[in-house]
Amino acid sequence: MKFKYLISIISILIFLTGCSASYKELSTMETNKPRNFQEHLLSEYKNRATFEAEEMHDWNSAKLYSEKALKSLETDEIYPEEISYWKLPEENINEIRIAYDNLMTIYKDAKKIDPFNLAKAISSLDCWSEQQEENWQTWDINSCKNDFLNAMHNIYEKISTQENEKENTNKNNNLEIETKDEVTIVTKNENKELMQIIYFDFDKFNLSEVSKDKIKKFLNNYGSVINEYLVVGHTDTKGTNKYNLLLSIKRAEVVKEILINYGINQNSIKILGKGEESLAVNTPDDTKQPANRRVEIKKTN
Repeated sequence: MKFKYLISIISILIFLTGCSASYKELSTMETNKPRNFQEHLLSEYKNRATFEAEEMHDWNSAKLYSEKALKSLETDEIYPEEISYWKLPEENINEIRIAYDNLMTIYKDAKKIDPFNLAKAISSLDCWSEQQEENWQTWDINSCKNDFLNAMHNIYEKISTQENEKENTNKNNNLEIETKDEVTIVTKNENKELMQIIYFDFDKFNLSEVSKDKIKKFLNNYGSVINEYLVVGHTDTKGTNKYNLLLSIKRAEVVKEILINYGINQNSIKILGKGEESLAVNTPDDTKQPANRRVEIKKTN
């Protein structure tokens, strides 16, 4: 019995030594302001390792974050831990699996156009999963989850913006050019609309607290100059046209309800479902694309 107890103590000491070794190496490392994806990863994971080690004294989590931070010095192929790595409560597995799938869908594009938010999303998903596995600090669960959702929302916007810029470039390249008296006139239709975009998970039409907060901030900033709202629901191309049209309407309806809850007169809100008709990111049919699952809130007056 004493021998088994001694073995257990030795095993724990070895484990803690390994934890402290990776964390010690990381904590003594000087880091500059992040400039690329790997440096953003290093910064994000170092912050999380420091919190777990010094605030929570959770050396298991500190070890994971320290090792991923150090690994980012060697490679930019850093991903969130797979779902099977965590022992998640049954009721939370699906939500985190959807989050993981969304991130992996946009991973390559995000690495090019928004490395900061991609690093934030990866580390936040690990944090969300880790806290959900422990399943007792609800404030930390929500904090990590909201960090993830905010980062993903920012990435979706960047992807959509880049896609629109490509389309505008192609349109401009195909413009008919009228020449009069050696003066070349090119007419551009710059349709800059006041708009807020809200994103949804696959096959869902419920809103997260992050999405509700974005709507609230939009109204705080621009509600005084908007008399009429147009709420337009969209989907990606996964599923049938008929199903996606109905889903897009449901998404528009739930956003309308939130606007009403925030004090907007229901008579000043019109909704429209466009299904997969107007994609933010052009994809083939039957393709999942998180940036296309959205509702656009527009000023119509």
